[in-house]
Amino acid sequence: MNEELRKKIIKFRDDRDWKQFHTGKDLALSLSLESSELLEIFQWSGKDLRCEDKKSKIEEELADVFMYAILMADCYDLNIDEIIEKKLQLNIKHYPADIVKGKSKKYDQY
Repeated sequence: MNEELRKKIIKFRDDRDWKQFHTGKDLALSLSLESSELLEIFQWSGKDLRCEDKKSKIEEELADVFMYAILMADCYDLNIDEIIEKKLQLNIKHYPADIVKGKSKKYDQY
């Protein structure tokens, strides 16, 4: 994770004295809500699965999702790089490329 960017997000929050509102529960709710706003962009898009004409809106909502995830990691004093690396290693174990390549089932179905 770019440490400078992470610090800017934390500073934005702290300059507004919003940390008092950023409980794990409320950050998880906000993360879910922002994810839903991202999903809403694709609602009723028919065959246009990429929604290229809505790319700026996708960018905006995805940024919100990332920022809330960063704030949640801060709330629990989690190192983003470490938790992603840990999860990636677990996914490598659950989804060996030679077994799952080109398949979309969940790991417990192989």
